[in-house]
Amino acid sequence: MMPKLAIHGGNPVRTKPFPKWPRPTSEVMDSLIGTVENENWGVGSEVINKFEEKFAHFQNANYCISTSSGTTALWVALKSAGVKAGDEVIVPPYSFVATVSAVLMANAVPVFVDIDPNTFNIDSNKIEQAITNKTKVIMPVHISGNPAEMDKIIKISRKYGIQVIEDAAQAHGAEWNNTKVGALGLGGIFSFQTSKNMSAGEGGAIISNDKEFIDKCFSYHNCGRTADGQFYDHQLLGGNFRLNAIATSMLIPQIESLTNDMDLRDKNRTILDKKLSQIDGLSINNAYKKTTRQSNHLYLLRYDSNKFNGVTREKFFSAMQAEGVYTYAGYKPLYREEIFISNSDECPWLKDYDYNNLQMKNTEKLADFESVWLKQNHLLGNDDDIQDIIDAFEKVTTVIKNQPELFLE
Repeated sequence: MMPKLAIHGGNPVRTKPFPKWPRPTSEVMDSLIGTVENENWGVGSEVINKFEEKFAHFQNANYCISTSSGTTALWVALKSAGVKAGDEVIVPPYSFVATVSAVLMANAVPVFVDIDPNTFNIDSNKIEQAITNKTKVIMPVHISGNPAEMDKIIKISRKYGIQVIEDAAQAHGAEWNNTKVGALGLGGIFSFQTSKNMSAGEGGAIISNDKEFIDKCFSYHNCGRTADGQFYDHQLLGGNFRLNAIATSMLIPQIESLTNDMDLRDKNRTILDKKLSQIDGLSINNAYKKTTRQSNHLYLLRYDSNKFNGVTREKFFSAMQAEGVYTYAGYKPLYREEIFISNSDECPWLKDYDYNNLQMKNTEKLADFESVWLKQNHLLGNDDDIQDIIDAFEKVTTVIKNQPELFLE
């Protein structure tokens, strides 16, 4: 007997919420209260230094600078890599807007390279053709904590004398060839915004193995001061992009808990991959051969409406939401943001770049028709939670395949 979907008046698979995120664990609360009661809350706090040392070690890097957000971390990293007005930075068009807003904040030009539809990451085979004499940085984004193809990207960067800055905002703990991402090139950034796998509400970090680079990061993020200079001595045009001790106190215990969280995410992803890959018309997101671990910040799929009798992804989303499992489309192509398609005077250095006629078929097909996202807290569920996700996918797709007329009105 064909099940009756909740959107058509049936009983939903699930009515309870998925695990809460962020989690105010006792370890986070104790660390936070201890800092509030006993520490300097800002510049010079030992808690900030402790976090930076621990996070650098966790990410297999020598150095770390904590920042006020992932966006400011990107700006600081780009400036410290030598990006100047009019320089070009190669980026994927499938990412959060901060990837390009940081480039624009540096008065530089985002140059988009289409994605690999099998991983949602920048297509390393298309990077070289985008390089010009103005290219300063290649900035791969590890979407959902799934590492980009770093060996090829670094090889290209060395061939042309270009720096690599990793946007690892979603990739805490992810590994490429058994080394954690973030310091595989010159440096990389992380975000601690509310939704991220480590969260302080807001915050960011830059990691690197390059002392000269990290010293510049320190200066740009700390009002232009140098690490060994006087407090009122400002060598660069920086800003106050520091992270405070209260935020870092919340992050320190999460470095310890992240490993267990990643184990759970790995387990749940494996279960979902096995079950959902059996549904004709759904494709799980793949990883490159040298990816040894993903952070699984999100769970990503592709939906092929041709295999579902032409029923659109948006109608699938509505049916899934009614079953108690929220799925959504995620990003749109960044070059469709207003700053690129309008003739605004806000970024006059973009006047020679035609974004209006830019077409990247893989990104547009994914964003407009195929991408299916599950939020990160779903991957922290127990066995019953994961089974509910599977049941909802199977229920909705079964009805779409067998009773498409219910969706084609």
